[in-house]
Amino acid sequence: MNIKNIVAVRGLPGLYKLVSTKTNGLIVSDPDTGKTRFCSVRQHQFTPMETVAVYTETDTIEIAKVFQTMLDMLTDTPIPASNASHTDLQKYFNLILPDYDRDRVFHSDMKKIIKWFNFLNERGFLTAKSENANDEEE
Repeated sequence: MNIKNIVAVRGLPGLYKLVSTKTNGLIVSDPDTGKTRFCSVRQHQFTPMETVAVYTETDTIEIAKVFQTMLDMLTDTPIPASNASHTDLQKYFNLILPDYDRDRVFHSDMKKIIKWFNFLNERGFLTAKSENANDEEE
């Protein structure tokens, strides 16, 4: 899982790769075009992917583990479209994360997780578990 320098920038679509930090903002690059841009802290809020977690009944689980489960189950269980009905998304989340907190994980959260997964998977940021184990050893 290679989501260490990936950030979501409020007000901008998609996810971005962190290039550098400044005292008054971040310099991020678009993973598709490679173009960099400065995002001011006065206009944007930043969410690093490695800090995102999903509520469960007992605690929280980091998003990387949720993505890994989605990746592992990709061949057996197709991922629904992010604009699928609420019941379809709930059924899917019951499969990948049976103990997610139904009161605190909203429909919009499920849509966002699926969009992020598709975005990162299409661009090769999500990898199989065996490669992840090698990365952690180094």
